[in-house]
This record gives sequence, C-alpha cells and structure tokens, in this order.
Amino acid sequence: MAINWYPGHMHKAQREIRKILGEIDLFIEVLDARIPYSSENPMIANIRGDKPCIKILNKSDLADPQITADWLAHFKQTKNTDAIAVTAKTPSTLKDIIALCKSMAPNRGEPGKPVRALIAGIPNVGKSTTINILANRIIAKTGNEPAVTKAQQRINIGDGVILYDTPGMLWPKVENENSGYRLAITGAIKETAFDLDDIATYALDYLMQAYPEQLKARYQLEALAENGYETLELIGKKRGCLRAGGRVEMNKAAKIVLTELRDMQIEAISMETPEMCIAEQDEVEARLAEKAQKQAERKKKFKQKRNG
Repeated sequence: MAINWYPGHMHKAQREIRKILGEIDLFIEVLDARIPYSSENPMIANIRGDKPCIKILNKSDLADPQITADWLAHFKQTKNTDAIAVTAKTPSTLKDIIALCKSMAPNRGEPGKPVRALIAGIPNVGKSTTINILANRIIAKTGNEPAVTKAQQRINIGDGVILYDTPGMLWPKVENENSGYRLAITGAIKETAFDLDDIATYALDYLMQAYPEQLKARYQLEALAENGYETLELIGKKRGCLRAGGRVEMNKAAKIVLTELRDMQIEAISMETPEMCIAEQDEVEARLAEKAQKQAERKKKFKQKRNG
C-alpha cells in the first residue's frame, strides 16, 4: 500500500529553501531515531549539495540504543556529515548541537559572522521542540499532530548561531513502501491518509520478528499468532475491543497498538537498521531502473511506429 502525504505548504517550503540556499552555511536535519532512514528527506540531500550537514537523531529515548549507535556510525561515514543522538528529556544533550555547528562552519560563529544553519525535518519529528530548547524560549509552535509549523522563521538562538526554521517536509512520493508504513507508524503522516489496521499489522509483523518477547510481555500473550493481523486480533480480545457476537473491532485494536508504540509502552524499539535499509534502497533503485528502461523502450517503439 502506497502512503503519500504532500500538502501545498510543503511544496512551498522546498521552493523557499532553494531561494535562501546562498545564505546558508550548513544544514541540520532532524530525524526520528526509530526510523533514521525513512525520516531522512531525499530532497534535502539534493538541495544542500556539498554543504555540511548535522543529522540529529531525535527521540533517541524511544529507540533501541544499540541500533541508534549503529546509525550514528553509519551517518558519520558520509562526507561533510556528522550525527548526534538527542532527546528533549535531557536538554543538555541538545546544547552540544551549537558546538557542533561551529565546528562544521569554522569560518563562522564569531561576532558579526554567525553560523547560519537551516534546520529541517519531517512532520512531528520534534524539530520545533528542539528549537525551543536551543533558544531557551518558546519560539516554534509544538504539537502531537504533523504539520504544526507552516511558515519559515529566522531565529537567533545566541552563541553565534542563527537558525532558519522550515515547515516539516515530506516529499512528493515515498518510493520505498516500507518507509511509507514506518512514517505512518511513528506519526509523521496524518491518520486520515491510511488505514489504521493495515499500519498496525505491518508494525506487528516487524515486532514479532525483532522484539517478540517485549510484545508478548506488553500484551500478556503466551504466544504470538502466525502473522501480524492475527496477533492484532489477539490483542483486541485482550483489550476488550469487541463488537456484538465477539468479533474484534480491528480499528480500535490498531489504535491501541499504534498509540502504545509511539508512547514507548512496548519498550524502546527501532523500526529499521542500516543494513536493512541499504538492502531496501538497492531494491528501490533496481525497481526504478527497470521502470525507466521499460519507459525508454516504449518511447522508442512509439517513435519508430510514428516514423514508419
């Protein structure tokens, strides 16, 4: 199932970033530590070119710490890129970002020459909360729903750093179907854009493989079913999500699973690893290459037919 959500203000934000690109010294991209690959916007990589980039793995308290360490090492292997794991629950870790900005823009950060950093991220990733902590005051609106910030802001956070804030941005088409599901699971896409039971089933299929004991403990299940859908039914029965006749109300059960997953009531988990996503990216690229080849062949045949 393809999941895409790209409101008009996101397209506008992308255009505005391109306009101010010459003023920017470095990019800060806020990622969800549970899904660093799926929350990484490919448009940002395209726009920033060779400019330095800091990847902030936010909500790291919700993620598997070992997998987060793997992701930090993965990002630091990329040219002109550094990475740091943070959480709003420990604001002191966020202050390290200021020092990191100065180290990655060594010719800036002095009086009259502040570091000009553009901060971006997908909806509901915690970007606005991060800005407020860095600035020591409420500047950016925050909320539990995606797409709270809808206009660009220029913020002087002191210590020789100016942030250019942008609305949370997705991209027009999520080519990796797995990423679409993960974005929905973690709350980056509004729930009106997908079916809850479909998303919860995907999440449970993954958790059954990666975190089976945590799943059984949370929902007091002696054993898991053969697949995510049947496990969702078991959870629905346990939580009393029943209609007349004893049938499970799957949408209600799905809401419980997704809410508790987002609130870390199923312990700290990560939904993807670097190795997993490298393999998925290879599959996506192979599929797109095959699609492009077929389109080229169709155009060639059409041209030959037209020219007789």
